[in-house]
Amino acid sequence: MGASGVAENRDKRRTSGSQAGDRRPGSRSTSNESDGGNTTRQRIVDSAMKLFYEQGYHATGLAEILRDANARSGSLYHFFASKEDLLLAVLDGYAEHMHAEVFEPARAMTRDPIEQVFAVMGGYRRLLESTDCTRGCPIGNLALEADDVPAVREKVAMNFDNWCAAVEEILRAAGGRFRRGTDVKALSRFVLTTMEGGIMQARAYRSLSPFDACIEQLRQHMNQLMKVRET
Repeated sequence: MGASGVAENRDKRRTSGSQAGDRRPGSRSTSNESDGGNTTRQRIVDSAMKLFYEQGYHATGLAEILRDANARSGSLYHFFASKEDLLLAVLDGYAEHMHAEVFEPARAMTRDPIEQVFAVMGGYRRLLESTDCTRGCPIGNLALEADDVPAVREKVAMNFDNWCAAVEEILRAAGGRFRRGTDVKALSRFVLTTMEGGIMQARAYRSLSPFDACIEQLRQHMNQLMKVRET
């Protein structure tokens, strides 16, 4: 979810090895436990995050995750009681890295708070474009796939709430540019709804056009909420 999407940025970290526990694919240690339990756990979570995003939660087997993570089944069950437990850890990972991977890159692109919101939207567009409109927001995907598990629903809702809170913070930084009475909290939720709806339609039509149309309407709506500037 972000300027390049949380999952996209996580894959970059896996490739670059920029975090402790991330290794280049194919160059992980052949000793599954030699790098310490915390790193083994992180490899499993990273692999699950990647595969859940690429293939879907239900379509991904634990054996695939273990192969990708170069870990033994005993390691997995040492850290996670079940596949659902692993999914909860994945959702915690998205929440933990959301600001760094979604909002900080957008802030680095522009100092204008309104344009920062649209920089975030641009990241989702690039993610759609790079996957031929086959993948979208990883949290949105999981919300649709694993909505029958209460604990998962709570984690998904937490991620959505955190995302909206970050957008609200950006919108509040716009200061007095909005008309008096503008509910920026509700507006942040509308931004999320627009993004998720645009992604869903882009995936359905295998086209960026529905997403672009949604974002354009969002921009027009925000413009209407702005104060009329004196000339």
